[in-house]
Amino acid sequence: MDANTFKRNELLAQKVIKGLSTRNMTGYYAASKEEALACALSLIDEGASVTMGGGESVHAIGLPKVLKEGNYSFIDRDDYEDKRKAMLLAYDADVFLSSANAMTEDGVLINIDGNANRVSAIAQGPKKVIFVVGMNKVCKDVDSALKRARNVAAPINVQRFGLNTPCSKTGSCVDCKSPDTICCQFLLTRYSRHEGRIHVILVNDNLGF
Repeated sequence: MDANTFKRNELLAQKVIKGLSTRNMTGYYAASKEEALACALSLIDEGASVTMGGGESVHAIGLPKVLKEGNYSFIDRDDYEDKRKAMLLAYDADVFLSSANAMTEDGVLINIDGNANRVSAIAQGPKKVIFVVGMNKVCKDVDSALKRARNVAAPINVQRFGLNTPCSKTGSCVDCKSPDTICCQFLLTRYSRHEGRIHVILVNDNLGF
């Protein structure tokens, strides 16, 4: 990333953080993956139960590895033969980790889900939700954020999962009703009723899809 883009992201992140504060959510700026990891760990108490849905950005900063090796109760659904059981445990967890498919400059988070375990846990259940979001996912407004989620994040995700949808072949959304579609549930998080529940770490890097 060149110096001008880095500085632009830094300034934009401050605007996003102000927007989040008006929505009863807390934002943080991290100049690097290492700073993002340190920030995330500062928000998680030792001994806390922690879980997550999919989240390439969370893995990119190395957070799951540290939690597994540390004094935390990390619920890894890959360790469960019954995936549904692991997903249900998320609703009573102390902390839920996620990224976002896109977000707006004024702090609205956009997420699309197939099984809905991720978006439902974001909406209700875990005591604290921590988002790790690369600045590549920040869009001007809700309309452009939805377009990013549907035309950038969704096609890439279905391709990496090997799913048979039109967007896996065309690279863009056709508003399909394919049996393999992952665009089943759309969650737009515009305000948190519970103060201190939602935390968003903005990372000055290109993370996730």
